Amino acid sequence: MASPIQAPTQQYLRDCTLIVSGKNVPALDLSPLRIKFSVKRSQSATPNTADIRIYNLSDDTAIAIRQSYKQVVLNAGYQSNNGVIFRGNIKQAIIGRESGTDTFIDLLAGDGALAYNQSIVRTTLAAGCSQADQVSTLVNWSDPANGHGGLAFNGVSQGPTAPLSTAKLPRGKVMYGDCKDYLRTVSQTTGVTWSIQDEQITFVPSNSYLPGTAVVLNSQTGMIGTPQQTNSGINVKCLLNPNLKINRRVQLDNKTIELFRINFQIPGSATNIPYPLSSNGVYYIFIAEHTGDNRGVEWYTTLSLLNISVSTNPLNAVPLGTSGLPQ
Repeated sequence: MASPIQAPTQQYLRDCTLIVSGKNVPALDLSPLRIKFSVKRSQSATPNTADIRIYNLSDDTAIAIRQSYKQVVLNAGYQSNNGVIFRGNIKQAIIGRESGTDTFIDLLAGDGALAYNQSIVRTTLAAGCSQADQVSTLVNWSDPANGHGGLAFNGVSQGPTAPLSTAKLPRGKVMYGDCKDYLRTVSQTTGVTWSIQDEQITFVPSNSYLPGTAVVLNSQTGMIGTPQQTNSGINVKCLLNPNLKINRRVQLDNKTIELFRINFQIPGSATNIPYPLSSNGVYYIFIAEHTGDNRGVEWYTTLSLLNISVSTNPLNAVPLGTSGLPQ
């Protein structure tokens, strides 16, 4: 296994950049303003979401954003460690007033939401096509004359992809319908999970992880409090860290994890079974939530972690070093 990443030990001077853009309008940098955000990312195929509040814009700028701006990119972290924590489509913009002196605009956005909801395919593949060919078609097919297309037509490119089945279809295949329905079929038949992360479609083997080094989390690298063992995973909170991506590995010290409290009043309940700890403290990220306020207190990342050590629970884990993705 590659050496873990040791996060910077001095995390100070918050860094936050917010850019909104649209067709035929200049991009706007809203970074100098007060910005609050809540970003929720997961391994689910349903698009990740962001709820971003920007304070005290001029009336004209707020109205222009609501009418003409459709994309948002949010970078956050510290000057020694910052990066993209959300990129996606603005689904709704709400203008309001928080107090007698403060106005706001709320941007509700989805990562690849446009592609997820509107990407379609209408074509026929020749005999001998593979699942990789099908995925490539779902990404790249387009019919610009009629304003239709696949994922790339709607802003989502192909990202990290686990090896898919190389079996060749004996006959041609008609593909007609929503791209997400075909992606779900590929996922189920190949044993991979798919999701959209930073407007890239990502395939990862089920109960596995992305290639790359693990991120070390401890009291010296930004971890807050103690990790908590639950009946569905390991929960941990830390200072906001953009390196903590979905399906990436995290290294914990198992001795710091507070064990699950068993309720002896319901001994036979499935909710009373603690999630198994890994043998070496390595887990992968299943859910990541970033919350922040560049003029306030909040500046945290909260994670839900799953086990990737086959030695502890072979029914829902994979051996280390078998990510299934190119290293």
